Amino acid sequence: MAAGGCLLLLLLPSLVTASHSPPGCKIRITSKGLDLVKQEGLRFVEQELQNITVSDLHGSEGQFQYNISQVKVTDLQLAFSDLNFQPQQNLVFNISNASISLRFRRQLLYWFFYDIGSINASADGVHIYTVLQLAKDEAGRLKISNMTCNASIARVHAGFSGTLRKVYEFLSTLIVTGMRFLLSQQICPSLEHASLVLLNSLLDTVPVRNYVDEHIGIDYSLLRDPSITTDTLELDFKGMFFPRVREDQELENHAVEPVIKETERMVYVAFSEYFFDSAMHSYFQAGVLTIELQGEKVPKDLEVLLRATFFGTIFMLSPSVDAPLRLVLQVSAPPRCTIKPSGTSVSVSAFLNISLVPPDRPPVHLSSMAMETKLSAKVFLQGKALRVQLDLRRFRIYSKQSALESLALFSLQAPLKTLLQLTIMPIINERTKKGVQIPLPEGMDFTREVVTNHAGFLTVGADLHFSKGLREVIEKYRPVPTAAAYSSSQPAESSLDPSSL
Repeated sequence: MAAGGCLLLLLLPSLVTASHSPPGCKIRITSKGLDLVKQEGLRFVEQELQNITVSDLHGSEGQFQYNISQVKVTDLQLAFSDLNFQPQQNLVFNISNASISLRFRRQLLYWFFYDIGSINASADGVHIYTVLQLAKDEAGRLKISNMTCNASIARVHAGFSGTLRKVYEFLSTLIVTGMRFLLSQQICPSLEHASLVLLNSLLDTVPVRNYVDEHIGIDYSLLRDPSITTDTLELDFKGMFFPRVREDQELENHAVEPVIKETERMVYVAFSEYFFDSAMHSYFQAGVLTIELQGEKVPKDLEVLLRATFFGTIFMLSPSVDAPLRLVLQVSAPPRCTIKPSGTSVSVSAFLNISLVPPDRPPVHLSSMAMETKLSAKVFLQGKALRVQLDLRRFRIYSKQSALESLALFSLQAPLKTLLQLTIMPIINERTKKGVQIPLPEGMDFTREVVTNHAGFLTVGADLHFSKGLREVIEKYRPVPTAAAYSSSQPAESSLDPSSL
């Protein structure tokens, strides 16, 4: 028993490590980014509070009967507000000493006097304290999983006028107390709907598992709940590409986990070598890392050189000497990405098959060459698209048949390198031109991007910009309410209970 317990203790660290899958992509939002979110969020909160629906207030006091209806919020002053990180998974939104201007319809009966009109009122000393809990849902998407809210109003002032003004002033305490109670009861339900329904519909616009093109897709699901400190919010994404022909394929991540230390910019996005390796592995699995050039697509100078190199073979094949040449460049293994502080490179191994294709006859194989190339990769951000520009840095060809044949191929080194630079590289860069989207909500973009290389990963530091307002995006994706939800959202008739104030 003791030996078994010791064995378990020895295995425990490895089990904990195994359960912590390293992310291929990581995002950090700093306090500066949160300040921008607060500005846009405050406008959204103002719009939500302006749509508060308050139940009618009616009652009687002796010979005095009153009915207050059609309560509308006409203005809000939310001068003092804060949005802060709260460890471990919370955002705290605090509004203090705010004011709300109201306008409502009055109907009053005192003995035989009946009066009707409008009343302007103001609610002062409004305090709202809201805590939003963030978590990963079952689909791996960031969501607001829970919300707690406390709201209070210090006082309500109403400006009465008309023939019964003295009566209004006498009973104003009763009316404004009831109005304060009803208004304070509507603030938190309104913000709860705004958070759990409307803001979550905005988070639904973050890509989780999408197709990149007709060959591959990407999995941006969260690996775990967000990690929040007093200054940052960090999200660990799977960041794995997959071939569409085998969408359930998993590529194990052995790369270095990105570590973000910077806080100067609003947001940082880190990508490990695994992120890029999984993309190239997926393209390889999809069978698209092959390029074929035939006939007029083969550069003329290279064709002349190839025909001269293989003259003896071609001569023996006469009368097919004038048959078109065909070059097939095929990657032999998934390319590998290496990220160092000095730069990013991609290593590629491939075969180049050269053959003649006489009309109405089987192709005639001339040669197969092994190729090893190293490409330099420039990674940059444009909008929300991460793009890669590749350039040929080193190139080597050799024969697997014999050293003598490798020596004979030496004269082809320079022209084949030119072929790759002028013909093949533009084709590859055209395929990578579209890039891949970074998981941000719709309406939010990056500005002032800076890419920094580290050992095993790179980071993109940027500031944030709202190209669309929260309201615009939410209205676009607002959930259609069901009949049951609509009926439950309507304010119920409230009875005046001063003891609960």
